[in-house]
Amino acid sequence: MADKALTSVLEKSPGKREALIPLLQKVQEVQGYLSPDSIILISRKLKISENEIYGVATFYTQFRFQPPGLYNIKVCLGTACHVGGGQNFMEVMKIAKNISHGETTPDGMFSLERVACLGCCALAPVVVVNNEVHGRMNRVTFMQLLESLDPSEKPEPAEATESTEPTE
Repeated sequence: MADKALTSVLEKSPGKREALIPLLQKVQEVQGYLSPDSIILISRKLKISENEIYGVATFYTQFRFQPPGLYNIKVCLGTACHVGGGQNFMEVMKIAKNISHGETTPDGMFSLERVACLGCCALAPVVVVNNEVHGRMNRVTFMQLLESLDPSEKPEPAEATESTEPTE
């Protein structure tokens, strides 16, 4: 049920209720997402119901419940990026890859996240692909970026978003 890395994370964690969010973050860092098995194991470790864990985890946009795609694309929709047309990139992904925020393509190639701000306002609008920042984007350069992502090249695994903003 659990791999060695997940077991190691759980063993190192204090078995206290206060450890829930840091433990969820660490598990997601190791696995790339929060799997149903990991939720069960965390529930047992902290003696908290699975429903309560899901309640906390779904409140924060940083947590995901499906594996990220090979290419995890984060679209900044902070003020500067929004004014600069950041929403266009979300639309391109809907049209070109048939995915919206929080989704992964069926082939596991692309996942899409919208983020409130990446702190790169001078480069707006900004897109991040597997932690690589691409600034001053427009619809054409974004489409060229998508086309340049080669599935035969194995990128570094995508990491979770660090935002702790509540979901809408």
